[in-house]
Amino acid sequence: MRRFWAAATTVALCATGATVTAAHAGTSIGGRNAAAITWGPCPDAALQAQGAECGMLSVPMNHAQPAGKKIQLAVSRIKHTVPADKYQGVIVVNPGGPGGAGRTMATLGAHVPKGAGGAYDWIGFDPRGVGASVPKLACDADYAGYRRPAYVPVTNELEKIWRDRAKAYAAACAKSGGEFLNHLRTEDSVRDLDAIRAALGAEKLSLYGFSYGTYLGQVYATKYPERVGRMVLDGVVNPSRVWYRSNLDQNIAFDRAIKIYFAWIAKYDAIYRLGKTAAEVEKLYYRQLDELAAKPAGGLIGPAELTDVFLQPGYYIFGWEATAQAFSTWIHKKDHLPLKRLYDDNHPQTEGSDNSYAIYLAVQCTDAKWPSDWSRWKKDNWRVHKKAPFETWGNAWYNAPCRHWAGKAGKPVEVSGAKVPPLLMISETLDAATPFSGALEARRRFPRSVLIEGTGGTTHAGSLFGNACVDDAIADYLASGVLPKRVKADRSDRECAPIAQPTPNAAIGRKASAASERLRLQHLIRP
Repeated sequence: MRRFWAAATTVALCATGATVTAAHAGTSIGGRNAAAITWGPCPDAALQAQGAECGMLSVPMNHAQPAGKKIQLAVSRIKHTVPADKYQGVIVVNPGGPGGAGRTMATLGAHVPKGAGGAYDWIGFDPRGVGASVPKLACDADYAGYRRPAYVPVTNELEKIWRDRAKAYAAACAKSGGEFLNHLRTEDSVRDLDAIRAALGAEKLSLYGFSYGTYLGQVYATKYPERVGRMVLDGVVNPSRVWYRSNLDQNIAFDRAIKIYFAWIAKYDAIYRLGKTAAEVEKLYYRQLDELAAKPAGGLIGPAELTDVFLQPGYYIFGWEATAQAFSTWIHKKDHLPLKRLYDDNHPQTEGSDNSYAIYLAVQCTDAKWPSDWSRWKKDNWRVHKKAPFETWGNAWYNAPCRHWAGKAGKPVEVSGAKVPPLLMISETLDAATPFSGALEARRRFPRSVLIEGTGGTTHAGSLFGNACVDDAIADYLASGVLPKRVKADRSDRECAPIAQPTPNAAIGRKASAASERLRLQHLIRP
């Protein structure tokens, strides 16, 4: 799910001199011998603050050859705090992407209200190829550099430049990844999840999945329904549109979401002075794309970079003020530095910083076959661009390396939840990254599931941010399995108010520490 370039922080695990223990070495769970995880100190300060322990789990690179080459998964654990008779088991957190590093997501349990998170061991992990897992896939850190061509290929020259760039990136990944590229499908990560379950000695696995993590959960539940405990799926992926069509769906949804953001900016014209109506703000934005194509801001921020900066408000309400202020500063003072800082936050260009993007492609390009004929891409994206110009071509070029990807593509799993225990799904109505139609499709496929809708909201995968209607339902479900009643109609089962749009300057001093920690975790969620 498109789209951030930011790298996961990679830190070497400290082993020398540490007191460690082996967890469930040789335990037979699920019909096989489980590998051991050797636990020790965590390198991440947020994990250390919550008393987490970290380790590495060895899994086969090719699960069809369990005695073959091994890779390592970086895993974390924050143990339950309740008495043994109240213990609910393990719950694994996945932040999405694909390509999101999730080891520090073990801290999510502290944000579940009513103390319900304390009944679980919260497990974070960096999926195969990601972050501190070994090997880590990276191809070309300069690919997200400044002064890239405009996304919309209004000339044959622009189209050729982007096609050549995409082909070159795929070639760089082929050189870097080699045989590993054939073993990075969702099904490989599903088997890794089950290996984590087995290594922890758990009969059942619970999961808290964001964005792509909801698809990972759906496929796990399809493959291992008898091993499913509880699942919270936030920002639900449509399992019927993997992945070429889902990206076309996103383009329509992002165009709608950015218009809502433009309307918000206009509402506060006294602060930002960017237009009194959504139409005026929108016109200014597109005029800037044209001007920056001729002369990038500060010689760095061109139309592609500005589009990427504005993509963040299309995903989340978090950061709406910062983007509006940065744009206003550029318009009125010709100071490009605030825009550059926002771009740099999600687009680092240090060695290995394209790790998240490389894995995103490695998974999406091989979960299913993509059209090889460029005329198909061109026709589809120009058709959608006419209705939704904001993100369509940016999204197309982001995924274009899939036309040349070296990894062998398979067929998507036919997701079915007919035998799966009750699970909880969450989505806001106007979520652009995972359109609401996908949540409804997933609800149909899991007949015992319940869907909570943040009506009218645009935030993607934003649960546990203090919305009691949503968060208390999560707590009740994790505590006792209780869910809202499922309705018979083809719609959500409970409607809640969405996460509220921000009021500029109103958030100062509001539960600062708790809010900042949850925002830190939100930054790890990779659509």
